[in-house]
Amino acid sequence: PHLLVAKENPAALFFSQHCLCKKRIQSFSSGILVSSYFAPLPSNVMLKMVKKSLLTISECPPLGLESLKVKDAQLRASSYKRRGLGPHRGRLNIQSGLEDGDVYDGAWCAQYRDKNQWLEVDAQRLTRFTGVILQGRNSIWSWDVVHTYKVQFSNDSLVWKPCMNGTEEAETRTAETPVLALFNTSTVARYIRINPQTWYENGTQGDICLRAEVLGCTLPDPNNIYAWQTEATGSRDKLDFRHHNYKEMRKLMKSVNEACPDITRIYSIGKSYAGLKLYVMEISDNPGKHELGEPEFRYVAGMHGNEVLGRELLLNLMQFMCQEYKRGDQRIVRLVKETRIHLLPSMNPDGYEMAFKKGSELSGWALGRYSHEWIDMNHNFADLNSGMWTAIELETDQSKLINHYFPIPEQYTSEEAFVASETRAVINWMQNIPFVLSANLHGGELVVTYPYDMTRDWAPREHTPTPDESFFRWLATAYASTNRVMSNPDRRPCHNKDFLRYNNIINGADWHNVPGSMNDFSYLHTNCFEVTVELSCDKFPHASELPIEWENNKESLLIYMEQVRLGIKGVVRDKDTEAGIADAIIKVDDIDHHIRSVADGDYWRLLNPGEYKVTVSAEGYLPSSRTCQVMYDHYPTICDFRLTKVPKQRLKDILAKGGKLPKDLQLRLRQLRLRKLRKLRYIIFSD
Repeated sequence: PHLLVAKENPAALFFSQHCLCKKRIQSFSSGILVSSYFAPLPSNVMLKMVKKSLLTISECPPLGLESLKVKDAQLRASSYKRRGLGPHRGRLNIQSGLEDGDVYDGAWCAQYRDKNQWLEVDAQRLTRFTGVILQGRNSIWSWDVVHTYKVQFSNDSLVWKPCMNGTEEAETRTAETPVLALFNTSTVARYIRINPQTWYENGTQGDICLRAEVLGCTLPDPNNIYAWQTEATGSRDKLDFRHHNYKEMRKLMKSVNEACPDITRIYSIGKSYAGLKLYVMEISDNPGKHELGEPEFRYVAGMHGNEVLGRELLLNLMQFMCQEYKRGDQRIVRLVKETRIHLLPSMNPDGYEMAFKKGSELSGWALGRYSHEWIDMNHNFADLNSGMWTAIELETDQSKLINHYFPIPEQYTSEEAFVASETRAVINWMQNIPFVLSANLHGGELVVTYPYDMTRDWAPREHTPTPDESFFRWLATAYASTNRVMSNPDRRPCHNKDFLRYNNIINGADWHNVPGSMNDFSYLHTNCFEVTVELSCDKFPHASELPIEWENNKESLLIYMEQVRLGIKGVVRDKDTEAGIADAIIKVDDIDHHIRSVADGDYWRLLNPGEYKVTVSAEGYLPSSRTCQVMYDHYPTICDFRLTKVPKQRLKDILAKGGKLPKDLQLRLRQLRLRKLRKLRYIIFSD
């Protein structure tokens, strides 16, 4: 646009230094005018706008190439080799598929190898550009890196002005390491071009390839001309929307506990390798105690330290639930009173601190993913799947097979085992608290995955369902269908797989093989059902995006917790003493996966609506069966069981206490004696 300013206007200095003008600056006595964009404004109003825009360079956020806030239509290029290497693939940290040559390659690559190639971003409105971040191509098979480049700006995409430090060279270090180049002087424009000057010609193909992010602050829009482009960027909830390092996280959790001491408790389940505590926030109307009949729920975030959105969402969630409980929000009050909730915001605090120091755009795709010992905790839990499938193949008597509470192999529990201290802490936590439902929050994609995560024959990918496949699909759908971004039918794929085709849910093993996952371990070793939620395309979103990410996920987080009420629950008791029976096995006909009652005899079995025959058995007791009907209600069906001890065990218990035998036991003993006498007579007369 043409820019016309008054020499007397104090705002003129800003625009004369920073804006691109097709015509010379002219004098106007009435104020300032940006042709076709702004109506004439008084100088004092314009000055306020300018002051608001004069942020430091570091305060200007990414435009959103990585987060997909910048749409494909906003990206152009001088040329590209093929569709899979088009300008829409020139996004920071975008990941390629396993094969080169498909439509999901890992960068924009120019068709020609000369200095006239460029990648262009249309900000769609006037923006104060402050810097760019570049990295090379992501590929298993190809190595292509741009070494130096120039930057140009335009207001109409026809006339271009070079960046004031355009002669300076910015060098990328490796194909995966993002490198930031801040401009000496920021520039206001609508379009920006990145123009490679030198590149690694000895690369796999010597191509010009890059991935980029652009930093810039959108100028104020006083006449609301761009209203059609405006997207919601904030939240009405008064929460602490920023990235929290370890000390800040601990401080925030303490503030929530102080604000709601009656319903919250902070405890630690162990320490990381570097000695940072793994803090958990418990939210319950009776913190610190398991209540009979009340299910236990957990969210775990930060298994990969550089996938930070889950961490911030859980911090937001604990603040939100505290505030809404105090306001009397009946939905939150019910959750707090009927569920014991545990939130672990950072399972890998060591990895997070590494990524946090680099920052949201510079930590790359892998920095902070692993533990301090370089362990990927997503593969670090005991592999119980292999033992289960081997037993199924070798055992001829199917009745001898177990289908739940698989023991942990001895070699895994030894001190020499390559198991992270964080993993050991979480396993102890899972064994000590009878969790019913859980979700593991990750980042880098938009999809919900459910067990099994490991393929049966170590195939790269293969649909590998559990006996509870239908319920797991429901759990995944409950989160995905209520997530604002996942449920958007017009969204583009994040990296190299279109999960919209699967309604944003997928069997974990059908995506890729993950032996030793927490989801599989939880299902096979405990009563707990767990899914993995991939929350965003960007593993480390900029702080400015946290409010909208909270809005994207708030309903999903609450809805998913409420699924813990589905199915049946009850208490297994001794018929004579009414005492709860621990470790009773709850079997549902036609579902080859049992669960067990916990210390007080209570149990929870997650099930879809329907009619089920349920059988409960316990050592020293006669089995008991009944039919339980699960309705389409927001509360579980109560199915209590009272078990009768086998006569011998019952007789021993009564005689040990010096008690009198009840009539039913006397009758049962008489029947057993008569049966033995009949057998004896048969033997005598046969001889």
